[in-house]
Amino acid sequence: MEKNTSHPEVLVTGANGALAQKVIEQLKGYYKPIAVDFRKKVNLGEDIPSYFLDIQKRSFEDIFREHEIKAVIHLGRMRSSELQDRKSRYNTNVIGTKRLFELCRKYKVGQVIILSTYHVYGADRLNPALLDEDAPLKASGLTRDLVDSVELENLAQINLWKHPELNITILRPCNIIGSGIRNSISQLLSGQFAPILMGFSPIMQFIHVDDMVSAIIESLSQNKAGIYNVAPDECVPYGVALMNCGCLPIYIPSLPELVPKAILAVTKFTGFPDFLMNYYKYPVVIDSSLFNTTFNFSYNHSLDSIFRYYRNKK
Repeated sequence: MEKNTSHPEVLVTGANGALAQKVIEQLKGYYKPIAVDFRKKVNLGEDIPSYFLDIQKRSFEDIFREHEIKAVIHLGRMRSSELQDRKSRYNTNVIGTKRLFELCRKYKVGQVIILSTYHVYGADRLNPALLDEDAPLKASGLTRDLVDSVELENLAQINLWKHPELNITILRPCNIIGSGIRNSISQLLSGQFAPILMGFSPIMQFIHVDDMVSAIIESLSQNKAGIYNVAPDECVPYGVALMNCGCLPIYIPSLPELVPKAILAVTKFTGFPDFLMNYYKYPVVIDSSLFNTTFNFSYNHSLDSIFRYYRNKK
């Protein structure tokens, strides 16, 4: 990324999250980041304008009026672990993102980066061994808790093709883990014990948060619209990942389906919500060759170094 002395303004949503804060730190000196979060007020220093407001409210437009925003990095998707109510989560993720696109068009923002997730493909025993960007998004048909994630993606794709002036880049990363990340898989790997369904240990992919930051920054810098999977080539069975992170596996009967759900409800394992159970049964392995080739991207963190972080936390 070449240094830009004019410091174009970049709006970053989800500023309360570790990923967003690392992105903002990397932007400083090259861009003028503007932080927004819908959950709490975030103080990132006097040089970073920070706003705490609802993306669906009229006051959100004031940010576009007050700043000459050149790009938006939308990292503010609400996860199920943060907001259990499906309707509220849908309104934030889908209706809120629709509002964001409307403002981007109104104020002629020239670039939008959307953070999606590999979960949109859905965990299905009939999935091909490697999923590229043309694979169907089946998650909403398999669980209601991922409807908002798929709808957010569908909305982004509609705007990608209908409004090319927005230069939309949709990133579908594998499991993001590492320091500060509080998603479900990170909570799972951080614990002393972790559930594993008997008879299942699907292949999984993991990306270090710093590599994900680099992927976002490269997407901003190179501005190549499209849909991209983001994942290193390395992958590992779930059970091996647990062992390498120093987790003691707790084996849970996988059949009938209500049995593991009942056990998980009682044990309250973090990182293993029942709506993600199929992701711990069937592999969802994504092909990131398009992103790696398009952006000439390489990954700096090996699986061993990632897992070592979690072992050292024990």
